[in-house]
Amino acid sequence: MNLPTEVNLDQAALAAHARNWSQTEYHAVGTCAMGVDERAVVDPELKVRGVEGLRVVDASVMPAIISGNTNAATVMIAEKGADLIKNSRCPRADTRR
Repeated sequence: MNLPTEVNLDQAALAAHARNWSQTEYHAVGTCAMGVDERAVVDPELKVRGVEGLRVVDASVMPAIISGNTNAATVMIAEKGADLIKNSRCPRADTRR
């Protein structure tokens, strides 16, 4: 951690230090929210509305933040997305192996 070495910093110096050394620690979700309404960026098959051949398969499709860590949910989205993509190219593929 890079702490200021001066003991008596003024507000401007403290604010500058915070801006230079801080970062967000959140899980971004909802930037490409999935849904059935026209405001949703992707549909339930993870296809981007209005763009042919493009899917979004990551945490951004979650319409809202979940109560736990987003890791497991993101893995599930990736697995489901892989199945959707595979089945769209080869409809008879058995993805339940």
